[in-house]
Amino acid sequence: MTTATSRLLLVLSLLQLGRDWPGQALAERVAVSPRTLRRDIDHLREMGYRIRAIKGPHGGYRLEAGSELPPLLFDDEQAVALAVALQTATASGAGIGEAAARALTTVRQVLPARLRHRLDQLEVTALSSAERGASTEVEPAVLLALSGAVRARHVLRFDYTTDAARQRSRAAPALPPRRVEAHHVVTRDGRWYLVGWDLDRGDWRVFRADRITPRTPTGPRFAPRELPGNDIGTFLSARFKGSDGADVWPCIGEVVLDLSAREVAPFAADGIVEAIAPGRCRLVAGSWSWTALAAAFGRFDADIEVIGPTELAEAFARLARRYGHAASGSGGARCGAAPPR
Repeated sequence: MTTATSRLLLVLSLLQLGRDWPGQALAERVAVSPRTLRRDIDHLREMGYRIRAIKGPHGGYRLEAGSELPPLLFDDEQAVALAVALQTATASGAGIGEAAARALTTVRQVLPARLRHRLDQLEVTALSSAERGASTEVEPAVLLALSGAVRARHVLRFDYTTDAARQRSRAAPALPPRRVEAHHVVTRDGRWYLVGWDLDRGDWRVFRADRITPRTPTGPRFAPRELPGNDIGTFLSARFKGSDGADVWPCIGEVVLDLSAREVAPFAADGIVEAIAPGRCRLVAGSWSWTALAAAFGRFDADIEVIGPTELAEAFARLARRYGHAASGSGGARCGAAPPR
């Protein structure tokens, strides 16, 4: 038993084959009575489809030449939401990237011209990584401004609010707007970023979109530059690791832990774990600084033997001094204990 909606879609798809359908033949193909078919045809006409009745002994139905799907009723915000959802579907991990791209093309064809233009302005890249951070919200108007500049190859002028800027006094002079050749709008793990060439710094920069306030008008057109590595995913991953070059951690070290490889592997992220004895394993991992790497190794709560390099051993020594100082001045509540009154 088909639902009324699925039956209407079947009738429409058959009429779109570009042939005349005798009423009886169409009813048999849809597996309904001629009376039900007439009601379905009336419903389709009410929805805006121009279906012509053919008179005669074998009368039937024809979808008029040039018939198009009626315009979908989306407001501006809904159109932006639809474009973002379909373009970022590749990062969902559901394997629907190609289907989402085709769906976006189909929807675009049936939107009114004004909304098609807004949809065309929005061009984003969706990425995902092993760990998902806290998501942030970005105004649709900001996304449209950023993506429009990327598509048009216009220099963007915008105010950028950093953590340091938030701490500055209101009386301090305002900073001049940033001037950036906008190359990519990227969404990665719940946050939006603009990747572009900073004209004043003379280097590639990654900006949080939720901290951007675009200025108008935009600057002049620019010729696209070649992104390092020529791949936005690799470039952004490298920058998040603190590397200006290849997609590798700038600090990589090796230790032996008094834990089994089975216990360490689930928490090693992109590190390499190798079992070397019962209850012992070798772990090679990286981080953006030696101190951060030493702290990451220390979180396994096990005896540690540093294999190298010397910078890692020195980082452990620095942490030992800091932790020793913190312990000598301890007096706060233990984890799980009631806070002081």
